[in-house]
Amino acid sequence: MSTPAASYVDPVTGALYPLDAPRWCSDERRPLLITPQRGVTRQDVDVGARSLWRYRAALPVDIADPISMGEGCTPLVEKPWGDLRPLFKLEWFNPTGSFKDRGSSVMLSFLRQIGVEAVLEDSSGNGGSSVAGYGAAGGMRVKILAPSYTSPAKIAQVRAYGAEVQLVEGPREESEAEAIRQSDETFYASHNWQPFFLEGTKSLAYELWEDLGFRAPDNIVIPVGAGSNLLGCWIGFRELMAAGEIARLPRLFAAQPLNCSPIDASFTAGVDTAVERETRPTIAEGTAIKRPLRLREIIAALRESGGGTVALTEEEIVAALRRLARNGLFAEPTCASAAAALDKLAAGGAIAARETTVVIVTGTGLKAASTVADLVG
Repeated sequence: MSTPAASYVDPVTGALYPLDAPRWCSDERRPLLITPQRGVTRQDVDVGARSLWRYRAALPVDIADPISMGEGCTPLVEKPWGDLRPLFKLEWFNPTGSFKDRGSSVMLSFLRQIGVEAVLEDSSGNGGSSVAGYGAAGGMRVKILAPSYTSPAKIAQVRAYGAEVQLVEGPREESEAEAIRQSDETFYASHNWQPFFLEGTKSLAYELWEDLGFRAPDNIVIPVGAGSNLLGCWIGFRELMAAGEIARLPRLFAAQPLNCSPIDASFTAGVDTAVERETRPTIAEGTAIKRPLRLREIIAALRESGGGTVALTEEEIVAALRRLARNGLFAEPTCASAAAALDKLAAGGAIAARETTVVIVTGTGLKAASTVADLVG
């Protein structure tokens, strides 16, 4: 069931804003969250829905007509990894090929319900593909701003859905800046800013809980850039604790390429503010976010869960990419960092073979097939 008092909340000041007016940030231009929800029990799961909408009772508002293409309910597959037997959550089985469909389905369904007909998004790939696909499915107009270096396969996917595309020169941050400049004309439905995106990604926590017989795993290893998957898991498992369904949070581990690892830099320094660390190009382009908007909340999630961070070299990511493929898992380079983190976490004693460890594989290698071929050939 929904919680009538749900609001947007600025986690810094505590300022509240109503949900019924289109909004993507606070009045001070900070990212928002949704006020904490009570969570749901296993009796609230709609077992007749074969999508993330089986957990619709966990959403802060009732959405009468969701935009859905069967997102969620992705495979959880055990594979050997040295002495470990991790479970790989194959999020590329979502309709547009990545985990972003969870957030897009819920965010765009909500925005359409309150009267938004056209949206603007900035993305280096999967987010734009997802918003374009779900916008098409929901009859919404979509414009995607992407860095000029974005994978041609991902841009082709966006254009195939009928979205307008604007390629932006410069680093990833310039696409966001340009989108914000255009937000006065078209609603900015950013997967990094709009908090209903996190209401979609939190379904991953509910799904893992159900996958594992209504219990939480011991550890979850996640490739992290802006943090929507990690924060979704944190929010979802906290709600399950609030509902009395689990007794503790799983430990959350953020895997990042060393070449762009601001979260690892801050966590290692023991702070929740930005720490200077050199950035360089990385094959894990989807996580190459130099200044995560929600850094404060990401660090809080890692600390509260008892997890941590791992920064991987390019060589370690490529080796894991190849190893995944040899196990039948054709992943894109961005998410191979999570698999690469397993060895370091095990060697350091952070995870053990007897524990239940889940690795989130966020996107398909088909979106970067030529790059993968060059790397693993």
